[in-house]
Amino acid sequence: MHPIVHTIVVGIISYLVLIVIIRLSGKRTLSKWNAFDFVVTIALGSTLSTALVSTQVSLGQSITAFLVIVLMQFVITFTSVRSRDIKNLVKSQPTLLLYDGQYRHETLRSERVVEAEVMAAIRENGIADVESVHAVVLETDGTFSVISAAGSSDSALYGVAGLPARSTSTSAAAHPDTSD
Repeated sequence: MHPIVHTIVVGIISYLVLIVIIRLSGKRTLSKWNAFDFVVTIALGSTLSTALVSTQVSLGQSITAFLVIVLMQFVITFTSVRSRDIKNLVKSQPTLLLYDGQYRHETLRSERVVEAEVMAAIRENGIADVESVHAVVLETDGTFSVISAAGSSDSALYGVAGLPARSTSTSAAAHPDTSD
């Protein structure tokens, strides 16, 4: 088969197969990116690129590669839900950047975030005063969560790195998912 015809035929078939595989693999494949999602996406793109331009790689090999990548993504996400060690290997932990209106400068430095980025996230949430913000969290996908007011237990902040200890009256019941 002529290389240009090969590229067209394999490109169309590979593209359609990739869409079907991604749709079958579930929403997790299309979620906001963390480092793991980035690697999976790059691997899929690289495989598609190779399928398009290489006459040395068969369509069957390309489809098999797509399936292997998505299967590995499924296996790792499946096990990361059940194993803290795998979860820690695959995903980073959300990190507290600002607490009770005060920047956590050491954390900002270690996460390579500048105050201007935190202020932009605060403004995006319609808040005018940094001092009135209860918390800003750098999430595992690189987005910022802004929490304007403290809660009675701050249970939504459970598992966030750098969260100061609260009073001993905070119960374990307010912190779900402590068993993994």
